[in-house]
Amino acid sequence: MPPHVGHPGLVSDKVEARAYQLKAVDDAMAGSTLLILPTAAGKTAVAWMSIVERMERAGGWALVIAPTVALSNQHLENALPVLSKTEEWNPIVLSGQQTASKRPDLWSGSKLVFATPQVVRNDVEKGVLSLRDCCLLVVDEAHHCTGEHAMAEVAEMYLTQSNNPLILATTASPGSRKEQVHEICSRLEIQKIHLRTREDPMLAEFLAELEVEEMGVAVPTEIRDLVEPFRIWQEGIVDRERRSGRYVMPGAINQAGLTNAMDRAQAAIQRGDPSGYRSSSQIATAMRLHHLINHLLCQGVAASRFFLSRMEAEDSKSKSAKDFLRDPRVRSLSDRLQDMDEIHSKVGAVRRMARERIKRDPESRIIVFANYRDTVEALEKALDGLEGINAIQFIGQSSRSGSGGLTPKQQISRLEEFRSGGANVLVATSVGEEGLDIPSADLVVFYEPVSSEIRTIQRRGRTGRRRGGEVVVLIAEGTRDESAKDSARRKEEFMHKAARRVSRGLSGNPHRDLSNLSRFSVTNGDV
Repeated sequence: MPPHVGHPGLVSDKVEARAYQLKAVDDAMAGSTLLILPTAAGKTAVAWMSIVERMERAGGWALVIAPTVALSNQHLENALPVLSKTEEWNPIVLSGQQTASKRPDLWSGSKLVFATPQVVRNDVEKGVLSLRDCCLLVVDEAHHCTGEHAMAEVAEMYLTQSNNPLILATTASPGSRKEQVHEICSRLEIQKIHLRTREDPMLAEFLAELEVEEMGVAVPTEIRDLVEPFRIWQEGIVDRERRSGRYVMPGAINQAGLTNAMDRAQAAIQRGDPSGYRSSSQIATAMRLHHLINHLLCQGVAASRFFLSRMEAEDSKSKSAKDFLRDPRVRSLSDRLQDMDEIHSKVGAVRRMARERIKRDPESRIIVFANYRDTVEALEKALDGLEGINAIQFIGQSSRSGSGGLTPKQQISRLEEFRSGGANVLVATSVGEEGLDIPSADLVVFYEPVSSEIRTIQRRGRTGRRRGGEVVVLIAEGTRDESAKDSARRKEEFMHKAARRVSRGLSGNPHRDLSNLSRFSVTNGDV
């Protein structure tokens, strides 16, 4: 039996004693801290220990904010067996699911609240909630604390209102740019960054091995032939916009270049230049073509079919969208896709990997991540009917024409179905990337690489949490997939460098004497 942590606020033998976690708690009690640990290294355990120690020291109540209701519910479920004072504290989850009239009593009746940031912000603004006596704010997935995100706004409200503020912000992926990390620390008034990487010797024995494979797949000639007229169409538009000085980015056409060109067209309209209107319409068409081309090359036949159907349902009110959908090239493609079998190599690869994994180990759990809901729907259908496989979608709340989202209650239910084995393949959009505690997900498939280092780390972290796991990244050869893969790799390399640079400019120093751990003990072993 491994050693465990003892504390008046913890149930005995529930929190494994890990030296690096206790050091993080010691730092967290010394001042507001940004904790950066690899996924599955136990950021949540650091949060529990910090909560019980802070409550012993300062009294009052503690607030934990997380980006989704599903994640807040998961935190509550995980906390109940660990905390010894649940009857006194009455931990609860608060979100928009509770009516506004009931929330004042719920806030006042609990000393440990797990909440989405939107409901905290709204209730503070309405005067329903005061953060004056809140002694600790835990910010989960703290990389969201930038711009106008509600998590950043809640942190600022807390720092303004609390009589004795202390923040513990946690993330596996704060961002690759120094400016990103600096904004998080500035908005949360972070005094120190506690950073450990997978290579840290203190973590090595606790992190399961993670095998990452990049699998190149050839795009069938038939799909490339479908793409060609749209590629020529897009290049014609971009060539004209280059000559007008609106598309200025060198190299291959990409979304960033198109967005920049649209900004320039809008600026021309603001200046009273009538040519901006034509450019704006043409660039909008080029953007639609960009999405269509990438769906065909990187997603597949069925996903492209869903994409066009959705565009017709959602975008057909605008003149430019109507013109696009009426174009003979688009109509011809739509007709061809209706009767076309799935031929994209990625879909076949997912079916093959899922079938082989479940055949080898029927208890396996598999997660397939895809950028687009169109692709999630297509993959669920492609996996349906394979022997031994029960695939379910895990998507966000927003409803779209022809495809409603999942409510928080439905999201939680599907996660439980996956954990319990009722389903063994979870096909998810980005909503599934953060915080999912799925201990038996031993294969994660990226249907496409993503250029964001934050999303790459979050996706990869869904496996290898308790035992060795495997990650397979599917890369359509000769497409944007290849540049996205390289971009994510570069950004991840910069991430820890950025955190260290920002750390050097903060006011706090590591708390080296461990005096903040005097109420903690270690039983049945040493750390």
